[in-house]
Amino acid sequence: MIRIGVDIGGTKMEIAALSGSGAEILRRRTDAPRGAYPDAIRALADAVLDAERAVGARCTVGIGTPGAVSAETGVLKNAYASVLNGMPLKRDLEKLLARELRFANDANCFALSEATDGAAQGAGVAFGVILGTGVGGGVVVDGRALAGVNAIAGEWGHNSLPWPAADELPGPRCGCGREGHIEAFLSGPALARDHRLVTGETLEPSQIVAGAESGDPGCDASLARYEERLARALASVINLLDPDVIVLGGGLSNAGRLYRNVPARWGRYVYSDTVTTPLLKARHGDASGVRGAARLW
Repeated sequence: MIRIGVDIGGTKMEIAALSGSGAEILRRRTDAPRGAYPDAIRALADAVLDAERAVGARCTVGIGTPGAVSAETGVLKNAYASVLNGMPLKRDLEKLLARELRFANDANCFALSEATDGAAQGAGVAFGVILGTGVGGGVVVDGRALAGVNAIAGEWGHNSLPWPAADELPGPRCGCGREGHIEAFLSGPALARDHRLVTGETLEPSQIVAGAESGDPGCDASLARYEERLARALASVINLLDPDVIVLGGGLSNAGRLYRNVPARWGRYVYSDTVTTPLLKARHGDASGVRGAARLW
């Protein structure tokens, strides 16, 4: 059996095909579907069919998207930066491809990939975190990604930042419209905004990380604030879920100091005398989302 996975992002879309053993036999990256909805889903269907022609077989198809398909209405919800949001994507795409499709939140796909053959392989309970343009979370238990009765399991980024300091209240406005969410503090744009407000410098997140590594005091302080907030946010996950492992993905996961400094900080917030939870970098990097989408079958 060959499984195709599709990872739909805000600007890019990735497609991969995995063999029955999990070996990657095709991977392509294109622009995300855009334009009018009928054109977008036609382009999405054509991309899947092109991949099938390339591998020479009819495949199962799993799709990872921001947000989730609503169990009540059947429309895509919470993918507020996508032309596909609020539309009956699953129903319409199944008609175009003439088969059943499986959908999951992109962070759930990421977590599933890492729990299957990545950094969290063998873990009974794994929590996967995407630290990028947005902040997502996914939960995998015994090799199965949890969706939840409302299809929002793992939506950690849309909780309030725990243990806020006085100067963190009410907090920056999140993309969903509420204030003080974890995503509004820990996304890449959030790190850049925090650095700009404190130092007056406009830098990309990767430049802040590089500056901290080279000894720039302003960048170092900005990343230290970020680490403290990430430690609090992950401590709340450990208190609730107590996962065997936490895996980081997304652009900010490339900051190597996170894996030392965040566990050094989270102990004061975790309701335990010791905290042995490993914090690991994703083994499959940017490919984990699309690999997890394929593994929905």
